[in-house]
Amino acid sequence: MKIKIINKSGHALPSYETIYSAGMDLRANVPEPSTLQPLERAIVKTGLFIELPIGFEAQVRPRSGLAAKKGITVLNAPGTIDSDYRGEIGVILVNLSNEPFTIENGERIAQLVIAKHERAVWEEVNELAETTRGAGGFGSTGTK
Repeated sequence: MKIKIINKSGHALPSYETIYSAGMDLRANVPEPSTLQPLERAIVKTGLFIELPIGFEAQVRPRSGLAAKKGITVLNAPGTIDSDYRGEIGVILVNLSNEPFTIENGERIAQLVIAKHERAVWEEVNELAETTRGAGGFGSTGTK
């Protein structure tokens, strides 16, 4: 599928690293390095603006390597970019480590996944079909 994009970052467009990749890396577009202290969060701009078709969203997700190695993750993962949003893509990063983390211009900070979605139409009823699980909530399907 083709998606219209404006790139004001000076970095290459996001791309798939392999034919099997679901996500494309997003890069920080910052005028100078900035440091996230432990438990600090910040919106990091990317310099990218997109126009998605109706029925699609862009999901902003953490990069597993950055999370595992540095404790840096996307706070509202996955963040959703709706098809009517035309502003700059920003990534809400949080530092969950005990060490300061410096964000450099061009650094890969998150990944973007394009996903099709459905729109629900509610059907209000007086009861729902019975299941074995019933109203069992968190952890109710087993301990293993």
